[in-house]
Amino acid sequence: MASFSVVSNITSATAQANLQSTNFSLTRALNRLSSGYRINYSGDDAAGLAVANGYRSEVAILNQGVRNANDALSKLQIKDKALDNISNLIDRLATLATQAGTSTADDTQRATLNQEFQDVLAEINREATVAGLGSAQGFSIFVSSNGASGVVTGSVAAVSTTTLNSIAGHAVSTQAAATSAVAAISSAVAALGVVQGQVGTLENRLEFAISLARSQVVNTKAAESRIRDANVAEEAANMTRFSILNQSGIAALAQANSSSSSVLALLQ
Repeated sequence: MASFSVVSNITSATAQANLQSTNFSLTRALNRLSSGYRINYSGDDAAGLAVANGYRSEVAILNQGVRNANDALSKLQIKDKALDNISNLIDRLATLATQAGTSTADDTQRATLNQEFQDVLAEINREATVAGLGSAQGFSIFVSSNGASGVVTGSVAAVSTTTLNSIAGHAVSTQAAATSAVAAISSAVAALGVVQGQVGTLENRLEFAISLARSQVVNTKAAESRIRDANVAEEAANMTRFSILNQSGIAALAQANSSSSSVLALLQ
């Protein structure tokens, strides 16, 4: 049996509840479309937000790791160029020693050659110091948050006329001294090659590490996007649906509110 009441309008209350739910869903769809994010509040997806934040933190670490590796690579390239210059200087030492070692060179010529020989030795030490090669240096570059595997380590030996087979003590002022210098310089070339190999190996490792980290950044961002970002097509459809429901709900509420007035006809 139907019940008529002017005190409680159940139909209106039902319409209001449905309209409130529709407004909530419409507001959420509008928030997602305007922000571009599926998760704007923790309540939207608490578990998903925690995972997405973890991905975002990992991206921040990887980006800084790439910068760390690039900084280290720049320093290594400075050392690499200095080693190349030092290699050219050693070639000049070999030329001077060979020229002084021949019997056709007289003492005056050897004195001139020896002066340049000593100047080149001094230049080797100067360039090594300027490039940070004066002492052995260890490298530990933090690239990613994977424990020990996320750190690229290595070392570069010191370079000087002393460490390069002690060529600092040589001269070319006599034929015998020049002959001895030639042998020492040959060993110095090998010693310098070891240091160049250390620098080259580190450069290659850092370049590979940078490439991997950049790939990880892309993939991690993609994983975060699948959780955090809004599906625009889906949310646009939701907005349209809830907008229509909102309009129909308002119309239904207006009808429910006016329906109570019909009860007054019973009192006439």
